[in-house]
Amino acid sequence: VQLQASGGGLVQAGDSLRLSCLASGRTFSSYVVGWFRQAPGKGREFVAAIRWNSRNTYYASSVKGRFTTARDNDKKSVYLQMNSLKPEDTAVYYCAASRTIILSSITNSDAYGNWGQGTLVTVSS
Repeated sequence: VQLQASGGGLVQAGDSLRLSCLASGRTFSSYVVGWFRQAPGKGREFVAAIRWNSRNTYYASSVKGRFTTARDNDKKSVYLQMNSLKPEDTAVYYCAASRTIILSSITNSDAYGNWGQGTLVTVSS
């Protein structure tokens, strides 16, 4: 499966932004899609994840209540709606997919075998 993330940009603190992750390739019914981010000089951080064939979602504590992930299977797309953005949300955001991930590894970037290119989100204060 190939992934392509888009929707990043420059916004002000308090603004909203929606990222999209478009998938192509074979069936995704058993894939989990995760969102990760990497700020300058920092490691890759889990943000959110969603299962393709269920409505189970998972969030990092730093974004819970502000970010929402959703999917549209017909469009082979996953979205990350980001509200009340803060300067500390500034990072390159990546979407990733895994067909075999287990729940205990869902926040682990090493558990995802398919990655899209990142999209830069910059939040100014």
